[in-house]
Amino acid sequence: MESRKASKLFEALSSDVRLDVFRLLVRNAPDGLVAGDVARLLDIPATNLSFHLKALTQSGLVTAEREGRFIRYKASIPLMLDVIAYLTSECCSGNPECCRKFREQSSVDPRFLPTR
Repeated sequence: MESRKASKLFEALSSDVRLDVFRLLVRNAPDGLVAGDVARLLDIPATNLSFHLKALTQSGLVTAEREGRFIRYKASIPLMLDVIAYLTSECCSGNPECCRKFREQSSVDPRFLPTR
C-alpha cells in the first residue's frame, strides 16, 4: 500500500461518526447493514449518515449494494486488513524480540496480531 492511499483511508476514518459506522459494519460483516439500520443503531439522523457513508464509500472502506429500495453497506475487510498490515509491516525494523515485548504489553488479543 502506498502512503498516499493509506492517508486517504485514515482521512475517511478521522470523523468519530465515520469511525463508529465503519466499526459497526465490521461487527456486522460479512452481511453488512442497510442505511436505516445503521442510522437506528448509532442514533444518527439519516441526512447526516448519508454524508458519512458517501465518504466511506468513496475511500473504498465501505461498499454499497442496492437491494430493491434499500442500499446495503458492507465494510471492506480485505482493505481493513491491508491497512493494518501497512501499519505493522516495518515494526521494530525486523527485530522480533523487540516486537514480542510490545505484543506482551499490548491489550490486543494475540490472535489478531500478525505472526511475523
